[in-house]
Amino acid sequence: MLRMRGAVAMSCGVGRSSSLWIQARRGFSEIMSRKKGFAEKKGGKNRNRLMPGVISPPLPVPANINRPPYAETQENPPWDDNYQVHNKEGIERMRASGRFAAEVLEMAGKMVRPGVKTDDIDKAVHQMVIERGAYPSPLRYGGFPKSVCTSINECICHGIPDSRPLEDGDIVNIDVTVFLDGHHGDTSRMFFVGESVTDEAKRLVQATKESLDASIAICAPGVRFNRIGQEIQKVANSYKMNVVKSFVGHGVGTVFHSSPVVLHYPNREPGVMEVGQTFTIEPMLTLGSIKPKIWKDNWTAVTADGSLSAQFEHTLLITETGVEILTNL
Repeated sequence: MLRMRGAVAMSCGVGRSSSLWIQARRGFSEIMSRKKGFAEKKGGKNRNRLMPGVISPPLPVPANINRPPYAETQENPPWDDNYQVHNKEGIERMRASGRFAAEVLEMAGKMVRPGVKTDDIDKAVHQMVIERGAYPSPLRYGGFPKSVCTSINECICHGIPDSRPLEDGDIVNIDVTVFLDGHHGDTSRMFFVGESVTDEAKRLVQATKESLDASIAICAPGVRFNRIGQEIQKVANSYKMNVVKSFVGHGVGTVFHSSPVVLHYPNREPGVMEVGQTFTIEPMLTLGSIKPKIWKDNWTAVTADGSLSAQFEHTLLITETGVEILTNL
């Protein structure tokens, strides 16, 4: 979870030397207020614009659990320009953290149904993570108050779990990151709520999943990172969907966010994949505007026009023969 504000971004990061970094900071410098009274008719059902609920206090983490430095300061860590390239021991730890993140996400997904509050999902995620002796990576990153991100309908990313119950017909992204044995595993996926999800929403989710799969398929040693955006854009174009440009993938490992910057659209940014390297790909597609508006909580990013958005994410390891998805079960 990397936000484009201040020294680094959360759930998506851009190197400070890049012109894209400057654009991102400008784009996120203004915190937009929520708009009321929006309703969209989809499949015979009115969908009201997402509104915030009550955010409960952050949950405690036992003192004996190892935590990343930002957990104490609640600040955005300085951007790490180094690639996350691991030795054999580091790779095994990344495999363990990635698998555990996937297990937590699987558990959280089973909770999704009408009437369940995202705050309850956060509590369950938090409990499962600390019972393993791990730390929920989002918690206190730049002051983020929860242990998981839950992004509903038009929320692009970084939704804060709150008291709002999930409603029949919603789509929701759950974004889990865990810090286990000094290594972060990061993953997210979409879930349908109830039986009234529209065909258009299902098509958006399918397109987003296919765009992630297509971009993973080309990953291998020596492949340029900018090919990822090309593959995502091809899939988005085939579905006539739009790719969000304001948030990006990132290196992940002993730090939550680092180089490389993984852009999800065609670009000319430098960088080549190498054996032992770990990073995320996390495309976000929308039915309409790709411009985000940020709520007053300084985190929740929603589409400017209220159109639906979807996201999928995996942590990947570059191997001698290609790529390994670390956050698959």
